[in-house]
Amino acid sequence: MSAKAKILAINGSPRPDGNTAAMLKTVLSVCKDAGHDTELYQAGGKPVRGCLACGGCGKHPGRCATDDWVNELYNKMAAAGAIIIGSPTYFSDLTPETKAVIDRTGYVSRCDGMKFSRKIGAGVAAVRRAGSIHVIDSINHFFLINDMIVPGSSYWGMSLARDKGEYEGDDEGVKTMTRLGENVVWLLDKFAS
Repeated sequence: MSAKAKILAINGSPRPDGNTAAMLKTVLSVCKDAGHDTELYQAGGKPVRGCLACGGCGKHPGRCATDDWVNELYNKMAAAGAIIIGSPTYFSDLTPETKAVIDRTGYVSRCDGMKFSRKIGAGVAAVRRAGSIHVIDSINHFFLINDMIVPGSSYWGMSLARDKGEYEGDDEGVKTMTRLGENVVWLLDKFAS
């Protein structure tokens, strides 16, 4: 991995300017300030199918047989040194778009030489009150089964933020996202040395 890496954040919220996006932007801001190349990819709100268990990714490594935006996103994920996935909490779970990204890119990566192996992966969740730990666990399960490295922060990667703009008023949430960004940068620097 080069000294300056690509850091990709994936917003699984259908709101491109909501709390989940703001959380991801905080993490990316820290990474960008450290000189890394950053991108925020809007996945939420796009029409998507879940994994069909068709096995097509095994026949055509590097591509999902369902030809849509997930293939473009997979290529971005494969090229990144760190992947941050964010989702709001829907009934104590991920958004459908986030789950589709996890399932489909996970299978494609495993059929494509484990392309996510030893990348950094971090999950964040916006939540009204409860359920975010399950969301973060689901995202982290994706990272761990794909042989990725998951950094911690000063608290769980979540923010108590329901209505638009509430994240910015969650001082502990902002501090947690800032520290998460610092830890991603620290790990990237360690890998580069």
